[in-house]
Amino acid sequence: MERNLNKGMISKRIQDKGILAKLLEQGIKILVIKYCKKIGSIKIDILASSNQIIKGKLQKINIIAEDINYKDLLFDRVELEANQIEIKFKLTNKELNFKNNPIIKFKLSLSENSLKTVLLSKNWSWIGARICKDILNKEKLEDVKLRNNKLLIKGCKDNMTNNQVEQINMKAEEGKIYLTNQTNNKTIQVPMENKIYIENINIENNLIKISANSSLSF
Repeated sequence: MERNLNKGMISKRIQDKGILAKLLEQGIKILVIKYCKKIGSIKIDILASSNQIIKGKLQKINIIAEDINYKDLLFDRVELEANQIEIKFKLTNKELNFKNNPIIKFKLSLSENSLKTVLLSKNWSWIGARICKDILNKEKLEDVKLRNNKLLIKGCKDNMTNNQVEQINMKAEEGKIYLTNQTNNKTIQVPMENKIYIENINIENNLIKISANSSLSF
């Protein structure tokens, strides 16, 4: 009888942990969706015991999302990982707040279409214009392509057509992204929030892939 009772208690703990983890994952999902205009799909994996979840301490959170629109920045895929997170989670309304300020590691993937849409959008066209002015000596961004794992940018000047396509090299240095025009060797630093530290950037399978870390805040 005692053995059966112990088995029942273990089974209940496993079940409770599953329920808590599911509720917490839903809370995190709601929080992420709240700050994104669009998410095609999202998967959240929490590593924590039931006692840790009750105490608001999580060992690790992994998030994988696809087809994301965050403040009109488009990403084809985002992978996030955060460790040793302290949270305050209300079961009644699934409200979630972070008590500490953990560092997240993330990987971003951008396709040609995503990059082009962002740089030609109303909110972010100023970045494309700055790139054209500083390293292309052009006034306006006309086109962006990823071909054979190379970034190609075409700008225009005084609405003239048939402008030359320039190959742009990308590199991460001291936490920032730098773009260099291979033709004239002019370089520009891509503006971004200071809390973001870029570890690596490259083009693979005609996707721009970025590895970085940042403090976690919503």
